[in-house]
Amino acid sequence: MTEAAPNTPTRRARELRKFGTVAENRLWYVFKNRSFQGLKFARQVPIGPYFVDFACREVALVVELDGGQHVDSQRDAVRTAYLNSEGYDVIRFWNNEVL
Repeated sequence: MTEAAPNTPTRRARELRKFGTVAENRLWYVFKNRSFQGLKFARQVPIGPYFVDFACREVALVVELDGGQHVDSQRDAVRTAYLNSEGYDVIRFWNNEVL
């Protein structure tokens, strides 16, 4: 396997997957290998300037997991608006809901 060049979206996505939260890892266990409704999900997917926690391109769905730092986050609202403009529906869960 060839190494991704420094500061590329591929490298950043790999780093995010490698250091995922406990909640992300648990939800990935549910999503991987088309084990949820037969849909293919990917982790830490670059969409425009953002990396989303999980994306299913087949149904244009983004699943985001949020910790306490996301309470009333204006940045999340801007991010969601961007993803919606790209054709994705976004659903968010608190980490504690997944755990």
